[in-house]
Amino acid sequence: MRAFTLVYGLVLVLVVNVKILVADLGSQWGHRIYRTLRDLNVETKMLPVDSPLSEITDVDGLVFSGGALRIGKGEDPMAANCGSYMDYLDEKNIPFMGVCAGQQLIVLHYGGEVKPARVPEFGNVELIVDDADDLFAGLPEKFTVWASHNDEVFKAPGFKTLAHSKDVPIHAFKHEKKPIYGTLFHPEVAHTQHGEEIYANFVKLCKR
Repeated sequence: MRAFTLVYGLVLVLVVNVKILVADLGSQWGHRIYRTLRDLNVETKMLPVDSPLSEITDVDGLVFSGGALRIGKGEDPMAANCGSYMDYLDEKNIPFMGVCAGQQLIVLHYGGEVKPARVPEFGNVELIVDDADDLFAGLPEKFTVWASHNDEVFKAPGFKTLAHSKDVPIHAFKHEKKPIYGTLFHPEVAHTQHGEEIYANFVKLCKR
């Protein structure tokens, strides 16, 4: 994180530049995340999921995009290629957020379990916040989100649940010791209420 100050008249403004990389898992979701972060005035860049560790440098946060992977069925050819990001995640204590398939890859890395969803969700879903933590800070206890998944997290050792839906017990989580977050729903799409606020909260985490 890099910071400097500007003075306009008698007003002192703190300008903080934040760099967040988006790891593209091969779908339109990565581009939407990228655009959302750009709209929040974040310095961002999309990189392939198999990028070497040398390209993941000088960043304040990472986001794993969603993708068309069926991780619950073991159809995860990209998972074996994202080791550089996981190495960086283990080495650096920086905020990391996984969305949909990205969430599932994170939990697998930490010994969790992903299976075909009990009830696949496609479209608008009511999200119930169990623990606002930092990701849902300032948001309502219930709001509508957009989901598009056939798989879900069944076990997430070392994580606490932040939100659920009627059919999915673990819709969002946070690592108990690290600033690592995951959402099964897609905050980056217009159908999700408060989606930009969720990413803004994540950006705040990256500024710390």
